[in-house]
Amino acid sequence: MRLLSYNIHKGIGGRDRLYRLPRIMEVIENENPDFLCLQEVDRGVPRSRLHDQPKLFTKQFFSVGSLFQLNVRLKKGGYGNLLLARWPILERHNISLGLPGKKARGAQLMVVDSPEGPVRIVNWHLGLAEQERQQQVRHLCRHHLFRRSEELPTIIAGDSNDWRNNLAGGVLGESGFEHETHPISRYRTFPAYLPVGSLDKCFSNAGIRITHSRVVRSQIAKVASDHLPIVIDFHCRGT
Repeated sequence: MRLLSYNIHKGIGGRDRLYRLPRIMEVIENENPDFLCLQEVDRGVPRSRLHDQPKLFTKQFFSVGSLFQLNVRLKKGGYGNLLLARWPILERHNISLGLPGKKARGAQLMVVDSPEGPVRIVNWHLGLAEQERQQQVRHLCRHHLFRRSEELPTIIAGDSNDWRNNLAGGVLGESGFEHETHPISRYRTFPAYLPVGSLDKCFSNAGIRITHSRVVRSQIAKVASDHLPIVIDFHCRGT
């Protein structure tokens, strides 16, 4: 199975600042993923022509399994996370990771009825400050909706904003998750045109076996957003 995680920057290019959603679509189509973890997805915002991007992505890719989380509300419209799956959804939840005085953030949790059995996918977009991120991870790992399906094979992916690579231990490690996108020298994703930061990360628990992982470095990916996407190929252990 294949997962793609991508901060699409509302469909706006990182260097030319042009809104060109077809470029994002092409990057995704070229990788043919089974799961899509997208961040910074617009809905009804003037800068993106008032497009309902969650609806467009769902129609283009996976109409079977779809979950949108509106985190940041603007004067008109807003943006957030979008989680899509090729197969039917058994369980879906949006979990707020917002903290007082900080930009609204969130995580999405989806249990999918995959060909290899139930698998849990978590899509998140964490905050800019170190302490903020640690609090958000702690909140997620202790959340009752997260804990009640903790026995399932699980992948956590998304824009971590973790410049110093400090999330790999701590609460995530205590909860049984390992960092799969390392060493950071191989997984630099930001800024897309000349990446220096390994911000887009993947973590998995013991129920997952990663077979291959990489950053998409195609020419179109370098201009479509300000982030490069990551691709994770995996199996559920025992299959």
